[in-house]
Amino acid sequence: MTIRDWPAAERPREKLLARGADALSDAELLALCLGNGRRGRSAVDLGRELLTRPGGLKALLELEPAALATLPGLGPAKACRLAAALELARRYLACELERADALSDPAACADYLRARLGGYPYEVFCCLFLDSRHRVIACEELFRGSIDGAAVHAREVVRRCLAHNAAAVILAHNHPSGVAEASQADREITAELKRALALIEVRVLDHFIIGSGRPLSFAERGWV
Repeated sequence: MTIRDWPAAERPREKLLARGADALSDAELLALCLGNGRRGRSAVDLGRELLTRPGGLKALLELEPAALATLPGLGPAKACRLAAALELARRYLACELERADALSDPAACADYLRARLGGYPYEVFCCLFLDSRHRVIACEELFRGSIDGAAVHAREVVRRCLAHNAAAVILAHNHPSGVAEASQADREITAELKRALALIEVRVLDHFIIGSGRPLSFAERGWV
């Protein structure tokens, strides 16, 4: 039986229109992104199969498009639809952050950074560059490393702050292990960046560490 043969109220598209996207299961949302299933399997069946993979939805959406395309029942077209949906979500969060004062809305800032950095299998260090009213000018990924570290160079952070004419900056990096705790090295590089940026009158407002749970905020801990 195909989805077209289901009662109208149970079809993912009709259910979303009638009751909203939050009424759909993960498999049904995936089905809408996929568009169709494969021989003998509906799009919802395919969504359920994908969710049984190790790591579930999170691990699935963290795959690169080329890796997604190799999964049974997907292929390039479906993989591109999933990757596009995820990127739209990231850009939506970026729009929300750009409208707000990044300092007065740390939750929006943390959500955006988690969406941006949470899926990387290696460490990435990025900066949110802010104007004098703490509105976001730009977000740049400055350094990439291995699964357990990335080299951070204060000179490059200073250079990019000057390029953006930033008045303040929020630092962030991910821990691919999923453990959002600060190491001694994390605290030392934060202190080093604060000293370097103070010379050009740029304030470090926060440093977020992104793991599998709630991001750690240096500002909340009193470390910046």
